[in-house]
Amino acid sequence: MGCRRPGAVLQICNRIGGTRAGRNPRVYQPKRGGAAASKRAVPIIFVNVTDPVGQGFVASLARPGGNATGFSIYEYGLAPKWLELLKEIAPGVQRVAVLRDAALVAGGGLLGAIQGVAPSFGVEVSPLGVRDASEIERGITGFADRSNGGLIVLASPLTAFHREPIIALAAKHRLPAVYPLRFFVSGGGLVSYGADATDLYRRAASYVDRVLKGEKPADLPVQAPTKYELVINLNTAKALGLELPPTLLARRRGDRIRGWGYLAAIAHSWFWHPPAV
Repeated sequence: MGCRRPGAVLQICNRIGGTRAGRNPRVYQPKRGGAAASKRAVPIIFVNVTDPVGQGFVASLARPGGNATGFSIYEYGLAPKWLELLKEIAPGVQRVAVLRDAALVAGGGLLGAIQGVAPSFGVEVSPLGVRDASEIERGITGFADRSNGGLIVLASPLTAFHREPIIALAAKHRLPAVYPLRFFVSGGGLVSYGADATDLYRRAASYVDRVLKGEKPADLPVQAPTKYELVINLNTAKALGLELPPTLLARRRGDRIRGWGYLAAIAHSWFWHPPAV
């Protein structure tokens, strides 16, 4: 759920839950993490959390150990795929900026995963830790001073809220960019590859049902995404002078070509195998 005032969402959820602490699941802001999750008697089912262990929600993915469990939106194995996809679509890229919210600890693991595989792709990685719109503009503009650059944007409330200027800056400086979620592409971004967030919410309903029937969050392992999607904005690719490689098009399955110019492919096993949970 996108919201300019996440605190308001929390207040609404708490009003719905009232003061009953029994088995009624409630929702908390991800940044509150472990301290809030471990000390509450109210079961917590989280969705779209980047790093459940690193953010302190659970002790481990297999054995959460507290009153919180749920569904993560990433696994670190996904991050190198963003770099691979960028190089496949734009082979001339030699430098890659990774735009992330500097205030989020979780983004460091994804950045590290990208840096770990960068030498094998022959690219130089430049971390861009930002905290507001002005830092986003300065960071992207400064990076674009040199040629042969590309951009990877990590998911966070900050990058989601400022997605329009991020997309506009990438277009202005002709930076091929890979995004984590499809709404970036529907807004004019080049390509996204990531979990089907809607599917995670559907799956979360099953955990809520199990908790309401008496199971404890501590006994329910944190689940990873099982459905991924690749979305490419064909108009943006054309504007950047990029041609989609035949190898990429040959792998697609279940494609849908929209009239306004993007290609969406639901990815199960054909593009990347998510590790089993």
